[in-house]
Parts: sequence; C-alpha cells; structure tokens
Amino acid sequence: MGWTSTMTTIWIIEDNVAFRRATARALSARGDLTAKEFGRCEDALAALLSGERADVVLLDIGLPGIDGIEGIVRIKQLVPDTGIVVLTVFEDDDKIFRAVCAGASGYLLKSEPMATVLSSIDQALAGGSPMNPRVAKRVLSMFAKIAPAKPDKAPEEDPGLSDRERHVLSLMVDGLGKKEIAAKLELNQHTVDYVTRCIYKKLHVNCIAAAVSRAVKDGIVRR
Repeated sequence: MGWTSTMTTIWIIEDNVAFRRATARALSARGDLTAKEFGRCEDALAALLSGERADVVLLDIGLPGIDGIEGIVRIKQLVPDTGIVVLTVFEDDDKIFRAVCAGASGYLLKSEPMATVLSSIDQALAGGSPMNPRVAKRVLSMFAKIAPAKPDKAPEEDPGLSDRERHVLSLMVDGLGKKEIAAKLELNQHTVDYVTRCIYKKLHVNCIAAAVSRAVKDGIVRR
C-alpha cells in the first residue's frame, strides 16, 4: 500500500471561509492528516451518500441551511461510528447540551489553540470525548440538572441492568468513549454498541448525557 493508507481524513464543515481554510492548512501541515472542506452540512451529507467517508468531522453549529445540531443527527444516522467534534463560538448551555445529545463526541471553542484541536482529533479517533474544560464543567452541571433528586419521591425502580451493562455504564460515567470501553473490557465495538442500546432502553433515555445523569443521580453507578 502507498503512504496514503496511513492518512487520517478530517472533514471541516464551516461557513467562514477564512477560518475553514486556515484550519485545513493547519491540519494538513501535521503530515498524517488530510482535510476536506465543506461550507454547508448539505454538501457533506451528499458526499457521505456518494460513499465518501471521514475519520473525524469538525463542524460549526451556526451554519446556513441545515444547522450543526441537525447536521450531527444526520451524519450519525449515516455513519454512527464517525467521531464528530463541534468547533464553534457558541458556549451556551442549550447548544452544548443539544450537540452532546445529538451525538457529538466533543465540543471545542474556536478560541482554542490549534495544538488543542489536533490533540482533540486524536482523542476523538481513540473514542474519547474532547471538551474545552469550561464546557466540560457545564456539561457535568447539566447532567446534575436533568434528573434532580426529589426526597419526597419513592426510590426509582431498579432498571434491571446486567453486570455487563452496569460495567459499561460505569465506564461511560468515567468519560470513556466506545472504543476505549471496548478495549478495556476486551469486547468488539459492535458488542459495546449493542450493550449501549440496551442501557438506553432500560433507562428510558436516548443519549449518553441522559444515561450518565440517571446513573449518577439515581445511584445506579456509585462514584
């Protein structure tokens, strides 16, 4: 195989042409990354439908047409295992929470130094969840608000998680991504995906943010 077999493909979905091109140049300069630019989610989705693939997608939230949040949902429907890292100026709670629930594996601000963006791409490739520290703190705070404790309410019924499901949920609470969980438990990623779906079903949630919140607030996983 030629040298291109070792290249990692990063897609940048960003309508600010100057920022997009500067980011693409910085990524390509590392040598093992190749960047492809899109000005709209629609164009990236068309590329996916035509068979093209990215290893990691960096995208803005404030995009014309299909916005970044909806873009995350649609990309995940087509390529569930592709890591998506938000790179935006927005850091309000609503957008952060919606992005995480839509399937973003990371959330960075455009003010980050490029070294941080590069490191975050590596984390996303490893199945991690790279986040700006300020954003991460706010995500944890939002987890705590999803299901506030109610002393006058009867304890939640045991969700009936198996030992394996409980173990996977515990690792989610610790911040591990699916690839890291698979490696730690010596499972293939398809098994981890299946276990994750079972956890969501039993906890009556549809995203990792809500699953982690329930796990912590209801004492399903002890910290």
